[in-house]
Amino acid sequence: MFPHLADLVIGSVRSEARGIVVHVASTGAPVACPGCGAVGRVHGYVDRQLADLPLAGQRVLVRLRFRRLRCATLGCERQTFREPLPGLAEPYQRRTIALARQVGAVVRELAGRAGSRLLAVLGVGLSRQSAIRSLLGLSLPVRPVPAVIGVDDFALRKRHRYATVIIDAITRERVDVLADRQADTLEAWLRAHRGARVVCRDSSGAYAEAIRRALPEAVQVGDRWHIWHNLAEAVVKEVAAHSVCWGKSGPPPKEGVRAASTRERWQQVRALLDQGVGLLECARRLGLALNTVKRYARVGEPERLVRVPKYRPTLVDPFRDHLRRRRAEDPAVPIQHLLAEIKNLGYTGSQNLLYRYINQGRVECDRPAISPKRLAGLLLTEPSKLTGHHTERLDAAITACHEMAMLAGLVRDFAALLDPKPGNDQLLTACIDQTRQVDLPHLHAFTRGLDYDRDAVNAALTLPFHNGGTEGVNTKTKMIKRQMYGRAGFALLRHRILLG
Repeated sequence: MFPHLADLVIGSVRSEARGIVVHVASTGAPVACPGCGAVGRVHGYVDRQLADLPLAGQRVLVRLRFRRLRCATLGCERQTFREPLPGLAEPYQRRTIALARQVGAVVRELAGRAGSRLLAVLGVGLSRQSAIRSLLGLSLPVRPVPAVIGVDDFALRKRHRYATVIIDAITRERVDVLADRQADTLEAWLRAHRGARVVCRDSSGAYAEAIRRALPEAVQVGDRWHIWHNLAEAVVKEVAAHSVCWGKSGPPPKEGVRAASTRERWQQVRALLDQGVGLLECARRLGLALNTVKRYARVGEPERLVRVPKYRPTLVDPFRDHLRRRRAEDPAVPIQHLLAEIKNLGYTGSQNLLYRYINQGRVECDRPAISPKRLAGLLLTEPSKLTGHHTERLDAAITACHEMAMLAGLVRDFAALLDPKPGNDQLLTACIDQTRQVDLPHLHAFTRGLDYDRDAVNAALTLPFHNGGTEGVNTKTKMIKRQMYGRAGFALLRHRILLG
């Protein structure tokens, strides 16, 4: 029942109101002085009480009586000393080593309040403050700097404060956590911890500069997920810019106040640009944001700024064929008659919904309108994973717009490069050159971004390393932050991340 007390003499075991009490004494074997090594003589006795592992859900207290000894050597710096308790308890601790190990395992996963509640169920009384102190008392693992590391940031307070996590990109073990994401902080850490030859990171300019200054010979590897994500954002903008072309099969966009204002602003911007006025001066004269002027200057015709209407599925969609047939037979059929007919067929919506549906032109269109974001999702999906209906919608959009056909081909070419292998850097150069020969301005901006960090992009497409492990650590960090409810400081959060 008490294997950790095998080297001691158990005097008695009895049950009391506060739990099971075990009286234990030392064996009386000779003990050497820790200062000079001479055998000490008994000077007195010391009583000590330790909390031990619970037994059958009951608390266990170990009342230990051990010797205090005096060194027999004259002039020894240790005149008196206590008998050591190896394997039972550390000096000045009130828990046995076995119980401390169990408490550490619980608070390592659950920390304060949750750890205290679970320990109470197990028969260990511990407050949440003591649980936190036990957690901070756990020693952090000492790991050598790996050859391949991953660096990424995570939010301490979203949009306000961020920290940096560094991991082993191969084994995904946590190496360290820095208090911010500044370039100087990461540079100082890299200079103090030499040994990394490959650094996986995202497109952060601060991290790139820190690695370049501290480890100029190290290989920087970009994150393939971020490269694909940036491409996806550019594709969504391009699809939206050509919505007038591929959206012809849906309800025609109506010329409203917003469309007229957009066309007028585009003409004003183009007129100033034709006169040699710069973008910043155009923004000042017209009272527009600089990014708005850039967006107007990027497109060659105002129709590209018109967006296809965004319609969600409604209760009228299942009855669209019946409404189309009835309106073809009798164009002047009253809406009240149509409402009565589709209600007999199972329609449960209102007359107002049917009225808006007809006025938007959704009855006469070939197929329900699709949003630019959804069409972009079809373009970015692997063709083998598309269903027959999705393939039909995508083919219709590509057939209706030449730019969409070019965009679909370029997306497939970029997607093939995400499987890292030697030679992908030359294929990327060819793909970028092909992209710049077509009229896809948002995709041109994406390729310019690749040029700014080309070495890291080339490494990402040719080397097997990636930053996915760091993203996984950040996901687990979010779970830890939710457990802590934002009430603990950075020191405790860093401790929990490194113990994970």
